[in-house]
Amino acid sequence: MKRSMLAAMVAAGCAGALHLVPAQAQFAKAEDAIKYRQAAYTVMSNHMGRLSAMARGTRPFDAASAQSSARIIEAMSHLPWEAFPPGSATDKTRVKGDPWKDAAAFKKLQDGLMAETAKLPAAVATLDGLKQQLGATGKACKDCRDDYRKD
Repeated sequence: MKRSMLAAMVAAGCAGALHLVPAQAQFAKAEDAIKYRQAAYTVMSNHMGRLSAMARGTRPFDAASAQSSARIIEAMSHLPWEAFPPGSATDKTRVKGDPWKDAAAFKKLQDGLMAETAKLPAAVATLDGLKQQLGATGKACKDCRDDYRKD
């Protein structure tokens, strides 16, 4: 558990630092940005799946494990946004449209997801809290996917 918390803290620190450097300076090629954001989404999805299994009862509820996953999700929710430089919405991705065409709307969805994931670590102390906040966090994910992800 200590390693998970350390990893989450490092990721959170990196997430904060990412906002200091423009996306174009972080990625030499659009392909690098694509890999980066897809990796962040993969990690978030994996840990959301773990929490979902607990909420459904297909995995025993374990507050410590839930807390670890929640912290990782929270940290990772800050990462993908810097990895959407112009030219990174290619046929090799599932990005629908141009997220920056309406930058304010895209930013609002980002902020919504980060706000909901910030509530996860405290909420997962109980199974009822997990179920409630997992639903709200999942909705924030879906709101963005509905507008910006091809299926």
